[in-house]
Amino acid sequence: MADWYEERFRDVLSVGLRLTGRVFEGRSPFQRVEIVDTALWGRALVLDGIFQTAEREEFFYHEMLVHPAMTTAPSVRRVLVIGGGDGGTVREVLRHREVEQVVMIEIDPMVVEACQRHLTSIGTAWDDPRLDLRIADGVRYVQETDEPPFDVVILDVTDPVGPGEGLFDEAFYRGVARVLSPQGVFAAQTESAILMPEVFSAIERVLGTVFTRVHPYFGCTPIYGAGHWTWTYATNGADPMAIDAARLGRIEDGCRYYNGEVHAAAFAQPQFIRQLLDPSAGR
Repeated sequence: MADWYEERFRDVLSVGLRLTGRVFEGRSPFQRVEIVDTALWGRALVLDGIFQTAEREEFFYHEMLVHPAMTTAPSVRRVLVIGGGDGGTVREVLRHREVEQVVMIEIDPMVVEACQRHLTSIGTAWDDPRLDLRIADGVRYVQETDEPPFDVVILDVTDPVGPGEGLFDEAFYRGVARVLSPQGVFAAQTESAILMPEVFSAIERVLGTVFTRVHPYFGCTPIYGAGHWTWTYATNGADPMAIDAARLGRIEDGCRYYNGEVHAAAFAQPQFIRQLLDPSAGR
């Protein structure tokens, strides 16, 4: 009988993948960490029983989290990544040659160590000298650091439970605004608007109290239950449509999903999203 890994969501949905092997399992002070080999998506990271990323589909998520901000921010010299222990986000950030420093704050060293050892095809930039990896609490960091401001801040964390819980509230977002440059851009994964509409809409409302411009955008993540996913671009000064053509040109051919046309289309809001964000839109 085949070995399957099943993720369940609120006892109404399950996502199952057939396994070809189990590579790593451990329990950190924060969560259960597993890496498994799947028949469909290759090697995958699972945290507390929830699929996070996998070798053959991770590009959908990481490219869309990173490049809309990195191709439109007025400057990308200093970048802060919170979370992202699999290494895919910093890999995409560091493809931009203008980047001088990436500070990466990850709370769970077990995730980083397991991924560095077992997910080497995703985290390919760990040895880049521009990367400053720190094991620390991202909430405390943005509230307490006295380092120079960042041009881009990227939030790559799990769902708003467990170690990710404090990374979805107003105090954290105000901390992000505190460490951003005046024209800086904040990009975050903001959950499934299909499976977690209440969480998505709450995040958008709170971001709107902190930033003057809040733009959700959309794409697909095959390993996640609904397939459809949201990210959000928040800023007090940048324009999400003002793509730097030279910057885009240097990374576009190396992307598997993201390009200029996808960028423009991603910000178009389906009608159900409009109604979530403004209930009067459905009247």
